[in-house]
Amino acid sequence: MVRVLEYAEELVRRPSVTPEDGGCQEWMVEKLRPLGFRIEHLPSGGVQNFWAVHGTSGPLFCFAGHTDVVPPGPREQWQGDPFVPSVRAGVLYGRGAADMKGSLAAMIAATEDFLASHPGHPGRLAFLVTSDEEGVATHGTRHVVDWLRERGERIDWCLVGEPSSEHRLGDVIKNGRRGSLNAQLRIFGIQGHIAYPEKAENPIHRALRALLELTEREWDAGSPDFPPTRLQISNIQGGTGATNVIPGHLDVTFNFRFSPASSVELLEKTVASVLEREGLRHDLVWQLSGPPFHTPPGRLVEAVQTALRQVLGREADLSTGGGTSDGRFIAQLGGDVIELGPVNSSIHKINEHVPVAELERLQAVYAAVLGQILAGDGT
Repeated sequence: MVRVLEYAEELVRRPSVTPEDGGCQEWMVEKLRPLGFRIEHLPSGGVQNFWAVHGTSGPLFCFAGHTDVVPPGPREQWQGDPFVPSVRAGVLYGRGAADMKGSLAAMIAATEDFLASHPGHPGRLAFLVTSDEEGVATHGTRHVVDWLRERGERIDWCLVGEPSSEHRLGDVIKNGRRGSLNAQLRIFGIQGHIAYPEKAENPIHRALRALLELTEREWDAGSPDFPPTRLQISNIQGGTGATNVIPGHLDVTFNFRFSPASSVELLEKTVASVLEREGLRHDLVWQLSGPPFHTPPGRLVEAVQTALRQVLGREADLSTGGGTSDGRFIAQLGGDVIELGPVNSSIHKINEHVPVAELERLQAVYAAVLGQILAGDGT
């Protein structure tokens, strides 16, 4: 189990602030190629991606993840260099330790263990790795999925190493995610002197009632598997910088995290109707980041639950809450997708960390999942 810590440290010490990879993928490829994986490097738009496959035929199980990390933030607030891994009191510290270089390390180590026991396993084992998950997510997994679709490839089962756990390792499996729909709204007014409002039209004042209605609206009630759809405004900008000028326009950025109970078409139509009812002159640009996806209990979920029982002595709760992940792209190939990784309490924070014992147990869980899916024995 020492390997998983060594592997995590190797990845953490390679600075890979999105969309940079920092050499992480080449290190992973150097581990996978001697095991018999066939490697396809699939760069796109300055983003590094690779697809690796072991085995020649049959159903395909895929480990998926990303090597890019978010910026470390103020380095003086870290207890050490965020890209120099350190272990203190049994805990590994460093940017990406939990999100998600620790998971990638556990995947590599688990794969080595599994192939040592099952060199001629039935089916195929793959890795899909990108450096564009924490960024705009345009040239990463989305690109690889398009490449796979063009070749008629199907991922039957996919485990994404996102940090899904809430309080202790394996307490939550993400078996789906809400969709994400972004909007850029510009509301037009008439610029003028603030002392003569009758000669101008203040877009901020005009927009308030519509924005309040949109934020307070109940879009749907969700479902047994999904929380309700929510709209959140993330940015509002207006004004010229002067205190005595009514601005000529107001820019609003907002996002829907939506359940399958609401369609993209309905959400867009409803927003447009509210703006039109209020008589707002506007431009509105939509961008669909990804549709919702859901993996109901079945072979993949049961394999993961069995692995958790074997290694941790307990099962996980199923959840579709939280943000989006690259699982939204992989699910479009038609297979089952779940997310299982470390506790997410420190991700994107100063002094990101993961207990070493948690990484060791995660390696064992991943190896047991491979045994269940590809060998049918849980070993």
